[in-house]
Amino acid sequence: MDFTGKTILITGATGSFGSRFIEELLRNHDPHAVRVYSRDELKQSDLQRRFAHDDRLRFLLGDVRDLPRLERATRGVDVIIHAAALKQVPACEYNPFEAVQTNVVGAENVVSAAIRNDVPRTIALSTDKAVNPVNLYGATKLCAEKIVVQGNAYAVDTPARFANVRYGNVVGSRGSVVPLFQAQAASGTLTITDERMTRFWITLDQAVKFVIDCLDRMEGGEVFVPQIPSMRVTDIAEAIAPEAERRIIGIRPGEKLHEVLLTEDESRHTVRMDDGYIVVPEYPSWPMRVAEGPFDLPEGFRYSSDSNTQWLSVEDLRAMLAGVVA
Repeated sequence: MDFTGKTILITGATGSFGSRFIEELLRNHDPHAVRVYSRDELKQSDLQRRFAHDDRLRFLLGDVRDLPRLERATRGVDVIIHAAALKQVPACEYNPFEAVQTNVVGAENVVSAAIRNDVPRTIALSTDKAVNPVNLYGATKLCAEKIVVQGNAYAVDTPARFANVRYGNVVGSRGSVVPLFQAQAASGTLTITDERMTRFWITLDQAVKFVIDCLDRMEGGEVFVPQIPSMRVTDIAEAIAPEAERRIIGIRPGEKLHEVLLTEDESRHTVRMDDGYIVVPEYPSWPMRVAEGPFDLPEGFRYSSDSNTQWLSVEDLRAMLAGVVA
């Protein structure tokens, strides 16, 4: 997408994805302004020092739970990237009302603010945890996906359009297994929940590029799913600390053995792309060319991390992790 002269607002902009997205915008594009919207003043201060040379950044303290603040922050905005979320599974389980307020009500507020201010394009970040969810975090992200998709029905008489991007684990993001294993490596023992466990894997740079590509493609209502490789948790352990002892601690509450990015039911209304898939809403009440198909995925197709055709080897993982510092 051409961001020249445009104003972009990123919710949760001080997180792993938001920070890298800002870096990409400032380095390789020419936006008029990038609005950093988050609730952590310390992280905003750190980000401000990091990009002190660039006067295109605007730092807005605010919470996605606060609709009036969002409405003010989105005035004159061309693109919203909605990355704000509570995503730590145990914290969401222990604080369910808080998870719902941020992940569900927050998504509704972003949609409402975008419609109020005629923001042409909004993309929300989702997760494989939203597919057949087994924990509250996944359930809230499933709700958020539905809210964002259906936002297009409320916006038919406005320029506002909404879509989701759904992908897997991000290499080295906060709270992921990579920083955990890197920290444990010094002790000589890595804790592994289950040796059979697999996950979809994507780098921050790949995630940023995919979101930008989807901004170009979106008509409104899509859930974009990238075609990405899987990895085995044992291979990550081998890549990070091959000499370390491995202690099996058992699968944690609210955790899956394998993740799914596309279910058999969704595949019936999914369009194949060169680099992934587009899940089309079953009942779009707004114009949508992609809704005409072709829906040509095989009957019973399921995009799961354990049955993926693309796999990362130990050497691949070492190469990917070379720039990830504990």
